[in-house]
Amino acid sequence: MKKLLSLFSICICFTAFIFTSCKKEGFITDSNALLRTSVDTLFYDTVFTSVGSITQSFKIFNPNNKKLKLTSVELMGGNLSFYKMNVDGFSSSIVENIEINANDSIYVFAMVNINPTVTNLPFIIQDSIKISYNGNTRFVQLQAYGQNAIFLKNKLVTIDTTWNKDLPIVVVGALTVQPSVTLTIAKGTKVYFHANAPMLVQGTLKAIGEKDEPSKIIFTGDRLDEPYRDFPGGWPGIYFLDNSVNNVMQYCIIKNAYQGTIAQNPSSNANPKLILNECILDNIYDVAVGATNSSIEANNCLISNSGYNIYLTAGGNYNFTHCTVTSIGNYYLQHKYPVLNISNKVSETISNDLTANFTNCIVYGDGGIPEDEISIKKQGSTIFNVNFNNTLYKLKNNEPSTANFNGNKLKNIPPDFDSININNRYYNFRLKPNAAAINKGTNTSLLTDLDGNNRSIGLPDLGCYERQ
Repeated sequence: MKKLLSLFSICICFTAFIFTSCKKEGFITDSNALLRTSVDTLFYDTVFTSVGSITQSFKIFNPNNKKLKLTSVELMGGNLSFYKMNVDGFSSSIVENIEINANDSIYVFAMVNINPTVTNLPFIIQDSIKISYNGNTRFVQLQAYGQNAIFLKNKLVTIDTTWNKDLPIVVVGALTVQPSVTLTIAKGTKVYFHANAPMLVQGTLKAIGEKDEPSKIIFTGDRLDEPYRDFPGGWPGIYFLDNSVNNVMQYCIIKNAYQGTIAQNPSSNANPKLILNECILDNIYDVAVGATNSSIEANNCLISNSGYNIYLTAGGNYNFTHCTVTSIGNYYLQHKYPVLNISNKVSETISNDLTANFTNCIVYGDGGIPEDEISIKKQGSTIFNVNFNNTLYKLKNNEPSTANFNGNKLKNIPPDFDSININNRYYNFRLKPNAAAINKGTNTSLLTDLDGNNRSIGLPDLGCYERQ
């Protein structure tokens, strides 16, 4: 009997031990439960030169004193992703009900496989892994290089440097040209910017392309996959800061940015802070060509389909010759604001001198809200000298008394652009054979147009293109 009692006592103790242990090892279900990951982003920094794969890993930590059950760990791109995932030994695009012991961790492995010669891939291939637990979500980002290129991350240009066209250049994080340093970009170079990558010029930028398409210099976003390749606002833009001088861009295409080229404050010498020759700025979400009390010279430029095509504020000195400044409302950018905006206002009580000349230009918009495509705002008694010489422009109201309109004034006459197809995103801003702007200009020092065609026969046409 004593033996049986002892055995019964042992069973009771064993059962109590199991019950106590289970209770101690119960799951934490509070939404305030802690979870940590060893990284926020997995970077696959190897530049591929052939088809290849790379595996990276991170840990998910449970720092709580009880078990934590993960509802799921999910690869957001699913089975179509360039990435594959393994969670604690289970390979799938989604793994559910994963248990992590108290004060323990599990591994997550992520592999990417890329063929860098596939040119329609984005330069940066992204995905993310979502971790769900107790009603909460955490994300670990995945970022890999998708094509063979030169990748610059948070790049400081500290000495005079030349980029060439041998490989595309992809900028991730800010690119800064330091004061008294010149960055020269050779013809045919293509520069792609990530969403977090402004170009900040404190020194000098010399980007000199040529008229043939392969020799032009391109600045655009790094998303080349549909539909992102046509989105405006895909990268921040190019900014010429206080110390910047002697910047020249020729035969450059700047597109799909949040802002295009922005010049800040006067140049420290007699030259314009920025010269734009034969450049195209297109599909810019906000301001395409902007300046704050600065100086810009633009010749034979097409500034098209942007939030604000030209925005000049707080005074300055500007000359635009043979430029086509136009926006057509479309699916990506509604035409809400005048294409040309000029002001000398700094604050409610302060204004700066302003001089702005527009010669042989087209200033026109359609398919949007503005009835007046020129907005001129003068404040105070400082020098304010705005001139339009031989211009085709759209104004419902009378010309502002603060500006001079001289020579051929083609008011509210459609420019008769060659071909516009909004649905197919096709815009040809060259002139039709009988367009009113033909032979309505005055002779200037510009003997060729944006295409490199001759302007020297008779009077030139208005805008950046000469009808041949």
